[in-house]
Amino acid sequence: MKILVCICPVPDTTTKVAFSDNNTHFSTQGVTFIINPYDEWYALVRALELKESGAATDVHLITVGKADAEPVIRKALALGGDEAIRIDADSNDTYAVAAQIAEYAKTGGYDLVLLGKESIDYNNGSVGAMVAELLDMNYLGFAAKIDIAGTTATVTREIEGGEETDTCSLPLAISCQKGVAEARIPNMRGIMAARTKPLKVVPAAAIDALTTIVGYELPPAKTGVKMIAADNMDELVNLLHTEAKVI
Repeated sequence: MKILVCICPVPDTTTKVAFSDNNTHFSTQGVTFIINPYDEWYALVRALELKESGAATDVHLITVGKADAEPVIRKALALGGDEAIRIDADSNDTYAVAAQIAEYAKTGGYDLVLLGKESIDYNNGSVGAMVAELLDMNYLGFAAKIDIAGTTATVTREIEGGEETDTCSLPLAISCQKGVAEARIPNMRGIMAARTKPLKVVPAAAIDALTTIVGYELPPAKTGVKMIAADNMDELVNLLHTEAKVI
C-alpha cells in the first residue's frame, strides 16, 4: 500500500500577524513556517505507524508551494517519510491546491491519501474532500482512529453528539484529527537522513483558482472590562442587552 500525506506549511502560532500591499497580502517578513500540526501530528505519524506495522510500503509527502516551503517538508522527511514532492505553485485558493495535488496523485498509484482535518491558518477543512472527488476516491473526514486490514479501512470519526465507525475499501482519502496518533519529534538520525532523501520539484499544472483574496482585516481591539456591583443586576442585564447584545 502506498500512502500520500499532504503537508501544508503554516505560520508558527506565535507569529504576529501583519499585512502588506494595502492589506491584500499576508506579510511573511520575519515569519517562521511550520508543518500544519494536524498534518504532522496525526496524518503523517499515522502513515508512519502503518508502514512500521507492515500495512504500507511507501509514505510519500506532498506540498504545494514555492522554494521557501522546502525546509518545512524536509522536517516532515526527518520524521520518516520516504520521499517528498513539492508542486511549484503558490495559491491560497483551496480548489487550486487540491487540484494540483490530485493532478500529481493520479499517476502515483496511491491507495491512501492522508491529511489533517484543516490548516491552522485558513481553517477551511475542505482540501481533503476536494482531493477525493478529483481522484474519484471515497472520503472520510475528522477521523479519530484509522485501522487498515488488507484493502479495507476501518475509521472511527467524530459526529455531532458522538462517534461513528465506518468501513470503506481502498483507495480512500481521510482527514485526521486528535486521537489518530501521538505526536513524534524528529531524532538526529532522521534529521541527517532527511538531507539526502529525494525531494522532487514538479511544475504546476495549468489550473485556475476559483477565488482570490480581496483583503485582510484584523479583529477589533479588545475593550476594557466593565465591573458591575454584585447587587446591581438591573444594570448588568441592561448592558448585556444594549451593548453586548447577547440577550
